Amino acid sequence: MKTLKTTAADMVKTARAQIEEIETKDLIGMIDNPDVVIVDIRDIRERQRSGFIPGSVHAPRGMIEFWIDPDSPYYKEVFGQDKKYIFHCASGWRSALTVAGLKEMGFDAAHLKEGFSTWADQGGPVEMPESKEKD
Repeated sequence: MKTLKTTAADMVKTARAQIEEIETKDLIGMIDNPDVVIVDIRDIRERQRSGFIPGSVHAPRGMIEFWIDPDSPYYKEVFGQDKKYIFHCASGWRSALTVAGLKEMGFDAAHLKEGFSTWADQGGPVEMPESKEKD
């Protein structure tokens, strides 16, 4: 087994110490706020399986840095608004690392501390994707 210089858990811990974390109940209260953009970085299969926060923007984690950078050929206008961006994944690990990286780039964002895993249990609305099957 390979010995690593640091673990993924240590990287997440370091990231969390540097970024703003939003509690699930607080984000539920912001769901209708037009000045908040919720960004779901989970894999498309996770969204299909578990549903998603209504109105959230789906942005694959591997493209985030390119989508937020106005100098990138992959830039997305949704990230150029003067709004509060809150990223989430399933458990808060990927989003913590993502937001720490974005902070390093100069992009201000926060993340959903517990991720989508506790969203529905705490009363958050969930939208399911429309089925691709034909009747």
